[in-house]
This record gives sequence, C-alpha cells and structure tokens, in this order.
Amino acid sequence: MITAVSLNPCIDRTVKVKKFTYGSLNRATAARSDAGGKAINVAITASKLDVAAECIGLLYKENGRIVENKLLGSGTACDFLWLEGRLRTNIKIQDESTGEVTEVNEAGMPVTQETLDKMLDLITAHAAKSDYLVLTGSLPPGCPEDFYRTIIEQVEGLDCRCVLDAEGEKLNEGIKARPFLVKPNLYELETALGHGFGSLNEVRDAALGFVEQGVANVAVSMGAKGALITDGDETWYAPRVDVPVQNTVGAGDAMVAALTAGFLGDRELVDVLRMGVAAGSASCMTEGTNLMERATYKNLLESIEVQRI
Repeated sequence: MITAVSLNPCIDRTVKVKKFTYGSLNRATAARSDAGGKAINVAITASKLDVAAECIGLLYKENGRIVENKLLGSGTACDFLWLEGRLRTNIKIQDESTGEVTEVNEAGMPVTQETLDKMLDLITAHAAKSDYLVLTGSLPPGCPEDFYRTIIEQVEGLDCRCVLDAEGEKLNEGIKARPFLVKPNLYELETALGHGFGSLNEVRDAALGFVEQGVANVAVSMGAKGALITDGDETWYAPRVDVPVQNTVGAGDAMVAALTAGFLGDRELVDVLRMGVAAGSASCMTEGTNLMERATYKNLLESIEVQRI
C-alpha cells in the first residue's frame, strides 16, 4: 500500500490564452477546473499503475468534495480530517503560442497546532498499515517548515518507508530524518544546496551527498536534461524522452508515484528509474491537469534508454 499525504490540497484552474500579454487584457480560449494537489496526483497515478494506494490529509467542508470525488472516481481510497473553510485555488495560465505555463498559487487556509496533532495521529494510523508513505506538496499557513521531518520521525519504527518530494526548508529538514527516497527536481536541488550545476556528474555528486546524509535513494528530475537515480552503490541516468509535450504540471508527481511503485515491486534500481521516467513523460502528454494514461505509460516504458554513470 502507498499512502500519500495531502496537507494543502487545491482546485487547479487552468486557463488557455492564444498569446499571454503581461499587464494587458488576455482572453481565454479554454478553461477548466480540477481537484489538485501533489499527493492527490501521486495517489491516483499509483492506482493507475495497479498499486493499492490511498490519499489522506486535510480537506475543507465548503468545497472539498471535489477532491474526494476525484479520488473515489479513480478507485483510490481516501481518509481526510475535515475542517471548516474552503480549498485554495491555483490558477495556471497556459500560453498556447509558447506552451509556457504561468502559475498563481494561493496559500491555503491556516491550521492550528491542534489540527496538526490530529493529523499526526491520522498519519501514524495509516502508516502502520502502509508500505510507503509519500510526503509531498506545500504546507498550509501555520504549519512549521519541518513538519515533514516531524512526520518521518513520528513513523520511525513502523514497517513503512518514507518518500519525500519537497523544496526549500521542507526538503532540507526532511533529509535530516533520513527518508527512504527523496525526489527533488533540478531547481529544488540547486536551491537546497545554494548553487547551480555545470554538468551531469555534478548533479550525481550532489545526489550522493544526500545519500551520505542517510537518505537511501535519491532521484533527480531535470526536465529536458533527463533524470537520474542513485543509491550510493550505483547511479543510473535516463535522457529526456522525445514526446509531444502538452503540459508539464503533475509530471513530477507521476514520476514519484511510479518510482515508489517500482520500489514496492522490488524492482532493480535501473527499472525503477525507467518506470519513473515513463510515467513523468506520459503525464506531459496529457491536456491541462489531467494525469497520465496507463496505455501511454506502457508504450513508453520499453523505449526508455538508461546508462550507468
């Protein structure tokens, strides 16, 4: 079982314009609203990969049913701590002339320490019956930046491995608790270490630095530059897959889901990377904030090229 934790879910409002003009009137050519959040994407993608998955977390009474309905409609179990208030809305403006997406994300409803204590109890109860606990996404106002670290330490001793996909202090603090897998993208890795990278070997060495701190596995997604994974003993690299890109939103979440599914299935490290890259690439081929199609993922899987570095 894979359990994904959603502490700050949202509604993704995707708007398309022919050519985005800053500071001017832009007319939408299409628009749609979807239940969103990185953990929701991870859980649903895992279900698409025929893995038992669930999503737990915080949800809001005013409009939260859209998230619950999306999960249940995909065959994904869920268990939420329901709070007063409403989901935040994230606006994504896609420029059809360039394919670029501009995002405007709301912060979300503030939470109290009492709510966080209840959330820890809920997470611990589900971790006790899960193989993997995925911690991903932003934290709501009022939630400390080291809360993912707190969760990892809270479930230590249970037969449950933790996967962390976070940025900034959430990543830096979470690593201190030695999760099983971390999956930063290149920007998040550069931000965490405070400098850029001039070569693939430098990215590999940075990932190995996390392993030296006690992280069992590190995967780095690098967009057009491909992706790599290492466990300290071996490092594998996969170049970018040439697919028609519709939208990159959710691609990292799909990758996290497939990487975790690979580890759950006791796959070799090289095959875990293949699964992650195939899922991320398949996600890029979908419209709006739609998640990857299983058939597309399967077709891509055998074409993923990898090399040891």
